[in-house]
Amino acid sequence: MPRIEVVEADITSLAVDAIVNAANETLLGGGGVDGAIHRAAGPRLTAACRAIPLVRPAVRCPTGEARITPGFDLPARHVIHTVGPIWRGGKDGEAERLASCYQASLRLAFEHGARSIAFPAISCGVFGYPFDQAARIAIREVRAWYGISPQRVLFCCFNADAANVYRTLLRG
Repeated sequence: MPRIEVVEADITSLAVDAIVNAANETLLGGGGVDGAIHRAAGPRLTAACRAIPLVRPAVRCPTGEARITPGFDLPARHVIHTVGPIWRGGKDGEAERLASCYQASLRLAFEHGARSIAFPAISCGVFGYPFDQAARIAIREVRAWYGISPQRVLFCCFNADAANVYRTLLRG
């Protein structure tokens, strides 16, 4: 099982092998974490995302899947883009698709030799996923990871309240 840490930081500042971008299906940037990562990585990130083939009109990465690009101007070597589910009350397969985001991201990290990875709270911003439920899924999926890499997983939180939720759940 990887070593799990909780940090309060700007995910774009982390010197890890991979950071995870809570993206939208176009992979062309947006608000929140997605916009911050695109701004910090520079225009080559958007160009790399445009080069990812569409799987259907306006969709490069369907919900629950992940894609990887270089980190460009970020301290992270890679950006793993994953699209979390929009919260619709919990009866539309949201938990399964959110779990799939973590599984797919960890798999890509492993396949690209990443020893460390940082996750934001996927789907908890404008997608409206309840934070405590999303954190439980994130921790469960990281703890269940069977690969030899990544060996270090960071849950990157935007404030102390969010960090405390992760810390409490990790102790429990």
